[in-house]
Amino acid sequence: MDSAEYERKIASRFAAFDQDGNGYIDRQDFSGAAAALLSEFSTTARCEKGQALYSGAEAFWQGMAGIADVDGDQRVTRQEFITGAVKRLRDNPQRLAGIARPFLHAVIALADEDGGGMTPAAAERVLRVLGVEAPVAAQVASALDADGDGRISEEEVLAGFAAYYVTPEHP
Repeated sequence: MDSAEYERKIASRFAAFDQDGNGYIDRQDFSGAAAALLSEFSTTARCEKGQALYSGAEAFWQGMAGIADVDGDQRVTRQEFITGAVKRLRDNPQRLAGIARPFLHAVIALADEDGGGMTPAAAERVLRVLGVEAPVAAQVASALDADGDGRISEEEVLAGFAAYYVTPEHP
């Protein structure tokens, strides 16, 4: 895949982060995603899982801003995202997973409704809340259970997340 095609692919991932569709990624996109997930799983912001989710969202935002907010205005434009992702993540896709880890860890805990781990059905709910269309969400959620044990581990989520956002092999 040539560099221009790779940049187009990364640019297409921008919309997933721009939750409110205002043309840039900011702290509110991350806190809004956290609020929507709490609502989906009928959990309050004040409980332990709610606090962990908001803390994880803030950590994720800070990591994203550190990678991509070139001008320091606390907003990541589409071009900053493309530039940040291409320059800083292409050779190390796990870096994005690393900054997302606290948020993803909290999402998994939130979606683990029976204490046995996140199921593909719960992962599908998460993905749909985050703006992934239903048929794609179902397919992705199923694929995240790489070992086929009916539960999705944090490592499976992190690997899938990194692959989706910054590697050229994934559509």
